[in-house]
Amino acid sequence: MSINVDDTSFAGEVLESDIPVLVDFWAEWCMPCKMLAPVIDEISSEYEGRVKVCKVNVDNARETAAGYGIMSIPTLIVFKNGEPADKLVGAVSKDAISQKLEEHL
Repeated sequence: MSINVDDTSFAGEVLESDIPVLVDFWAEWCMPCKMLAPVIDEISSEYEGRVKVCKVNVDNARETAAGYGIMSIPTLIVFKNGEPADKLVGAVSKDAISQKLEEHL
């Protein structure tokens, strides 16, 4: 299950995590984001205990989105040891996401 985070909970959930974190920057009005949502849910289930999956609604977390230079959504960032380690932009395939995650496990 993915965790919804905002500007106030981002540091605790993502930057201080002991395991890699996949962060999905999205918005309610974004159709590619909605298409990607079921894939993110599958990834969350398959990697449970090995990767934390967080969702950041860019409309509700403008400071965080701006801080990481989010210019288009969906954008997925893999955080490892509190730092961005990899990035995918657009409605990418489940295989592409899995490949990036495997590189950081």
